[in-house]
Amino acid sequence: MNRILSDIVSVIKDELSKNLPDVKQSDFENDGAVFYMNGKNGTEYDWFVNEHLPSFMVFYDNEEKLGAAKADVYGSGDIMLYLYDDGGKHLVKEIPVALDINDEDLLALAVVLRNNADEKKIWDADVESISTDSDPAADEVQTFLDLRKYCEPSINRKRLMSKYAFVSKRIIEDGWKVGYMRRSDSTEDEDSGWEFYSGDEDDEYLNDDGNCLCYPVHVIVSIDPVLMKYIETPAEVSLVRVSSDEFEEDQGQQIHTEQWKNQ
Repeated sequence: MNRILSDIVSVIKDELSKNLPDVKQSDFENDGAVFYMNGKNGTEYDWFVNEHLPSFMVFYDNEEKLGAAKADVYGSGDIMLYLYDDGGKHLVKEIPVALDINDEDLLALAVVLRNNADEKKIWDADVESISTDSDPAADEVQTFLDLRKYCEPSINRKRLMSKYAFVSKRIIEDGWKVGYMRRSDSTEDEDSGWEFYSGDEDDEYLNDDGNCLCYPVHVIVSIDPVLMKYIETPAEVSLVRVSSDEFEEDQGQQIHTEQWKNQ
């Protein structure tokens, strides 16, 4: 087994033993096997978009098959390990671990895992079933790096979702959906340019600084998921809600805000 992968497996098993001493090895699926969970998006997506390898997991061997341990291994070499008790229903501990590895070695592991798991259609499998002993050739590493271009839309979307937007307190605190939104050019790297309103705020309301809040875009989208369809619209646009799941470019329509409250 690849040295780094072996270290990851050891960290997971050691921390399970220390922090869940009352759970027996036989309580885990395949006696505590560590599974490489590449089945959702694949290795390159997690590597380039989420900046870590697909998760490594240990599962409880019960009817629900919930996770006992989940380890995210980041490109920096840091691991965030999540441990669960009560058959996987309760997060009991989050443990940060730093591996003594360099970027090149971890990239090589990502390439090996993609070549010997994803490419061979081995999904969400026990790491022992994946061949990881050999090092990738230079052209294999370059082929992997070239896959980043296919992930660019997702990378840009994730970056945008972490940026900030102005939002009316009526949306954050009063239970209204977005009735009107606009996006302007921004010179600040952390500013998305977006502003979100219920649509019936008057000048008096908006002139009170306490009524306009600053939140990451993903928070507003979580409140009103329909916004996701429009969130990458280029700047210098105003959009008005015309139905429960549709916006149109603002042409001076009257916004009937009452229908968007608490829906």
